Amino acid sequence: MTVTRRCQICVTPPAFPLAGASFSRRGFFRLGALGLAGWYTGSAFSQSLMERASGVAPRLHGTARNCVLIFLEGAPSQSDLWDLKEGSWTPQTLAPTSYGDVRWPQGFLGRTAAHLDKLAIVRTGMSWVAVHPLAQRWTQIARNPAGILGSIAPHIGSVVAIESAAKRRDSDVLPSFIALDPARASSGYFSASNAPLTLRAPNGPGAIATMTHRDGADRLEQRLELLSALDPDRSGALGKSASDFAALYEGAERLTKSPEIAALFTVGQADYTRYGKSKIGAELIIARQLVGADRGTRFVQATFAGWDDHSNLYGNYVTRCIAFDTAFAAFLGDLAAAPGSAAGRTLLDETLVVVYAEFGRTLGPLNAQRGRDHHQRMSVVFAGGGVRGSRIIGRTSALGDAAVEYGWSADRDVRPEDVASTIYSALDIDYTITRHDDPLGRGYEYVPLASEGTYQPISELFAD
Repeated sequence: MTVTRRCQICVTPPAFPLAGASFSRRGFFRLGALGLAGWYTGSAFSQSLMERASGVAPRLHGTARNCVLIFLEGAPSQSDLWDLKEGSWTPQTLAPTSYGDVRWPQGFLGRTAAHLDKLAIVRTGMSWVAVHPLAQRWTQIARNPAGILGSIAPHIGSVVAIESAAKRRDSDVLPSFIALDPARASSGYFSASNAPLTLRAPNGPGAIATMTHRDGADRLEQRLELLSALDPDRSGALGKSASDFAALYEGAERLTKSPEIAALFTVGQADYTRYGKSKIGAELIIARQLVGADRGTRFVQATFAGWDDHSNLYGNYVTRCIAFDTAFAAFLGDLAAAPGSAAGRTLLDETLVVVYAEFGRTLGPLNAQRGRDHHQRMSVVFAGGGVRGSRIIGRTSALGDAAVEYGWSADRDVRPEDVASTIYSALDIDYTITRHDDPLGRGYEYVPLASEGTYQPISELFAD
């Protein structure tokens, strides 16, 4: 009988869920005595990150109009996919294949191999933590969720929304930020107008049911008029919550009164088949339609959950990687074939695509349950939006546990804060901004310490 071992970190997170031999509870309290713990724990991992510059000018690449973040929740194995390491544990189904000097898991990502000319793979990524909820939030808000500002921190997509608000047109009826399927996404202390519209993609061909009113447009109009009569004052005079409600009602009304919008949330049979007949396929079809429509959406997050394989990793990957590979390859191909908003540019040229997870998996031989456990080393994949393809940034050791070459100007591991800085920079957003409208009155940095040079975009992604 095979016994499946559940990772205790997944089941019951420890009291202080930072992983790594260089961190301990005693170390945490030592940092706390210095007034650093709770908002920044970088010194526990790298003393160089505590060296603060006197102030730096942002590097704004401004190469993209949109961003699609594909979040592989649960954390896939980087050493079996994006940073292939071969050994006695490598199954025949993985079918390692050489493309130039890149070894590639042809059996798992064969369709994606046709798009290597579009991909830039960062192999020296490193999560701060190895616990799912904390790391998932950290990667999506670019700071420690357990810190002082963690509870009010907006998602990266909400920052994109608030920064793009001034450029919205009358025709932009779609929310700036749309999250497809489960996502740890919220607008934090920002107003509801910057919150994600969170939707579940259909399980097959068809439309997202919530985009139209079940009783029809006329009945909806009557109900809205009645609501307005019963509750006439939802102005800002009643506070943020009231004005947020008003903004939500107004946005929902505009969506339902724009009949052409429903088509953007509909998955056609032919596309569904071509994208692999999967949930992630449906999400990426909708993501493609949203950014292609140019009706206001600038950030889409598609979440593909279920990658926490502590057991039977290769058995699970046979199905899961086929689903991702088919959908991702079709998505990249369609973006590259679609015209952009500017002459001579494709939709891929204008859309930064990021494939991301909260952390990676352990290296070398599989564990006793034929799976891989949590590991902070990870890979991040970029495409489109000005990214130069056919490149690998960073090199790891033969096993994959250590960085041999970091591959970028900062000469260190790429942290979640650097990934956020890269997204903002590509979208021409100043990632060094500190806002002074947070409810705690502390000043809210889009990326903590970026203004002092601690974190920065991976400019090598965009260089010729």
